[in-house]
Amino acid sequence: MSNRLFQGVVHQMRDVINRVIGVVDETAAIIACSDLSKVGLTNEFIALDLSDSHDTFIRDGYTYKPFGPHIKPDYAVFVEGTDESASKYAQLLAISLSSIKQYYDEKYDRNNFVKNVVLDNILPGDIYIKARELHFNADATRVAFLIRVSGSNDVSTYDVVQNLFPDKQKDFVFSIGENDIVLIKEIKPGIDSKDLEKLARSIADTLSGEFYTKAVVGIGTAVTGVKELATSFKEAQVALEVGKVFDNEETIVRYDNLGIARLIYQLPVTLCETFLKEVFHQGGIESLDHETLFTIRRFFENNLNVSETSRKLFVHRNTLVYRLEKIKKLTGLDLREFDHAIIFKIALMVRKYLDACAEGNAPSGGQN
Repeated sequence: MSNRLFQGVVHQMRDVINRVIGVVDETAAIIACSDLSKVGLTNEFIALDLSDSHDTFIRDGYTYKPFGPHIKPDYAVFVEGTDESASKYAQLLAISLSSIKQYYDEKYDRNNFVKNVVLDNILPGDIYIKARELHFNADATRVAFLIRVSGSNDVSTYDVVQNLFPDKQKDFVFSIGENDIVLIKEIKPGIDSKDLEKLARSIADTLSGEFYTKAVVGIGTAVTGVKELATSFKEAQVALEVGKVFDNEETIVRYDNLGIARLIYQLPVTLCETFLKEVFHQGGIESLDHETLFTIRRFFENNLNVSETSRKLFVHRNTLVYRLEKIKKLTGLDLREFDHAIIFKIALMVRKYLDACAEGNAPSGGQN
């Protein structure tokens, strides 16, 4: 579609400029030209310059000006000649074609349509009208993945993810910030959540293993209908924010697997503080050292089984019982009792949430 768009502009400009002008894509193939016999030709030496920057350069008697919305240019204008006029023509054409392409994308491109739906930048009543205009399957089942990279390097995460999902009819990739990439993936109805987790893990592993880029991926729930995409995206956002507090070592965080952490995330901070004061003796939870907290985590992981936990910790059963009695004395809760264990587990999570709030790293779910 871009080829026809560019060719139309080039055709109108050829008599005004009175030079051979055209456009090449990122592979250096000529996709539009005032000399139609050149359309389809490729110059591999130009491709090397296109990958460097958006600066003007000269090759074989032509002046080139790369352009496009990404760090790596998508296209380049070329104008016959190497004089100052050729450079000015190339720059003017690049500005014009870039603006026209942006306008066209905003009006007709499916990727921008999906982005606008996800970010609530389109009125609900206009969604299905626009979907029909674009011949967009509005009733398919899709899910949102939010890929967040930490730090910066020379690798474009957007390009990597887009190359992993090249089917632009079903999968949509776009950036919403310097470190956040959104993937809207069409899936089969009833797909298992574990399969979505495997897909997310493959993305994170590719970024880490091949490009040395650390990434975490939040996964929303599968939704049917284009209007629900915004919901799935917001869930992916919540998954990352909640995971940052409660599961900060996890690379993949599913919204439907957040469990009670999602409830705590929505509680007011003052209510959380009151809960801790009411549950524990004064200073009880603060008096627990790292070794004791480690013992508690292992006890929970082994389903409150004293024998199994002592075996995993390589300690005598009586030693573990002594530690549990010490915890009971300090906190007033006996972890061998199921109800007490539940209260203690929630309290530890609430404390972790409050610590994150105090450090300014907590999500914005809770309100004072």
